[in-house]
Amino acid sequence: MNVFFGIVIVGLMIMVVITLVRGIIAFLNSTKEDLNRAPGDGPTPNQLLQNKLMFKRIQYQAAAILVCAVLLAMAR
Repeated sequence: MNVFFGIVIVGLMIMVVITLVRGIIAFLNSTKEDLNRAPGDGPTPNQLLQNKLMFKRIQYQAAAILVCAVLLAMAR
């Protein structure tokens, strides 16, 4: 069972890194036009993608912490 949870934790860590890299790439793709837009125009599709990827990264991190907590609880 510990091996299973270890594999799950490693998989979640890989997903965190992947979404982090994708988010950084999306951030780097933002143009000066995106940054100089009027505040009332709403978010651009690129900004929505950045927000979505940040939220996914937080979800993967929370899941990894939860699996670690379960693994530690089972170790007692």
